[in-house]
Amino acid sequence: MRALIQRVKNASVTIDGNLFSEINHGLLILLGIEEADTQEDIDWLAGKIARLRIFSDENDAMNLSVQDVGGNCMVVSQFTLHANTKKGNRPSFIKAARPETAIPIYKNFVRQLEQETGKTVATGSFGAMMDVALINDGPVTIWIDSKNKE
Repeated sequence: MRALIQRVKNASVTIDGNLFSEINHGLLILLGIEEADTQEDIDWLAGKIARLRIFSDENDAMNLSVQDVGGNCMVVSQFTLHANTKKGNRPSFIKAARPETAIPIYKNFVRQLEQETGKTVATGSFGAMMDVALINDGPVTIWIDSKNKE
């Protein structure tokens, strides 16, 4: 499971010209799910994101989590995070989970993040063509892979 986490001033998802969801100050999480992901990946990644200290404290040091600042989270599915560009110029998405596998994992991840943060998590619409808008705060962008826990 891969996540691209962006600290945002605000973010929104629009589908077919209609606002689907939005958040203010918090985290936009682009989530890539692969066939090998399990509940262990969900638990580890949701906990890591909820406790990730990337918001500034009173001394302007990144020392606070999204929970500490009362921020919101938005999770948007993004199978392209599993692009393999090793051969040629056309990415392969062979490691990305098929919808029948990915949708339940995506929903479980959102539920787990809600439990970890104690707040409702905004989402995109799995598989839809979405316009995702954001104002990156900082900018701060973090990459986390549950298969490579660094």
